[in-house]
Amino acid sequence: MDRSQKATLVSALNQALADTECIVVTHQTGLNVAEVTELRRQMRAAGAGFRVTKNRLARRALEGTKFEHLSPLFKGPTAIAYSRDPVAAAKVAVTFANKNDKLTIVGGALGARELDAQGVKALATMPSLDELRGKLLGLLQTPASRIVGVLQAPGAQLARVLAAYAKADEAA
Repeated sequence: MDRSQKATLVSALNQALADTECIVVTHQTGLNVAEVTELRRQMRAAGAGFRVTKNRLARRALEGTKFEHLSPLFKGPTAIAYSRDPVAAAKVAVTFANKNDKLTIVGGALGARELDAQGVKALATMPSLDELRGKLLGLLQTPASRIVGVLQAPGAQLARVLAAYAKADEAA
């Protein structure tokens, strides 16, 4: 890899990290191509990215981003997972690491806040942004549906009373 390719890689990684909310730093020892491909596919499906990195280039790419404080984590066979969704990358990485011992969570960050391995695992248990939006929307719709039910109840009761009188008149 020549100097221009390295510069292109560093700038591309820097741009990707600038648009990111969550980053998970992992050590991947012994993952074969099929396993890495499967992990990347799962990450893409969740709206996240996964990249095996050279430590020196990754440290350079971190410069000027909110994740600059993660530089000490880049030692050994490192790979990063990143996403705009605050929990997507963490969920996929932790799920994959639980199934495959070759991937180890080292740490990460949520915004400017640094997380250790346990923090990343705790983040992975949180609901995703879409799930939270769905719950909020459900909470907002519940009072409206209850009001509609209360407003419809007197009309329905009146209709039942009139129907009962009509049946009584027919029987008489």
